[in-house]
Amino acid sequence: MKKAVVLYSGGLDSTTCVAIAKSQGYQVYALSFSYGQRHSIELEKARDFAPRLGIEQHLVLSVDMRQIGGSALTADIDVPGADPEHSHIPITYVPARNSIFLSYALAWAEVLQSFDIFIGVNAVDYSGYPDCRPEFIEAFTRMANLATKAGVDQQGMYTIHSPLIHLSKAEIIRTGTEMGIDYALTHSCYDPDSQGRACGRCDSCILRLKGFQAAGHEDPVKYQSRTGE
Repeated sequence: MKKAVVLYSGGLDSTTCVAIAKSQGYQVYALSFSYGQRHSIELEKARDFAPRLGIEQHLVLSVDMRQIGGSALTADIDVPGADPEHSHIPITYVPARNSIFLSYALAWAEVLQSFDIFIGVNAVDYSGYPDCRPEFIEAFTRMANLATKAGVDQQGMYTIHSPLIHLSKAEIIRTGTEMGIDYALTHSCYDPDSQGRACGRCDSCILRLKGFQAAGHEDPVKYQSRTGE
């Protein structure tokens, strides 16, 4: 079987991405990050869910981006409510996060002699982050093949797979449901309470709730309130 490194946060999109990689015949090497995020419950979900997904190896790396800050997810900045117009890049954007995470995934892929990396970015129902766009994925793919020994020696060509990038949230949920994903074991909220319940008002919660509603399914996770429905 071919090996693939999959960026896996424990959220809805990345969990769906793991299932897609497995359905395409890959051995999945899942990579998660403890990066100082305020919503670390998703990492707990990732650790719990990884064995059930049939992951070959689950690696959790510590990268303290709280020392850099600049985001409501990595600094003492309040998480805002949703911006339905996505009129600006929100304060929940973590500077260069996907560039950093993909760089670690690329390093692990080179060691594993894998040329396939999966990331669950989405450019349809998303928060307006610049590192979720097709242009970013294309640029990183070019860089990956220029910046590695394996690429320069022409041992293979790296591919950054982004199977969700052109799907709506409802389409992602339908895809995962058809593959048997239990979305109760995922977490998406930026600002959960001490019991781990999703806030129901942040951008990520609103997108998730609207996605489940459009998909014709009930979101199985616990919410403090469900303002997105």
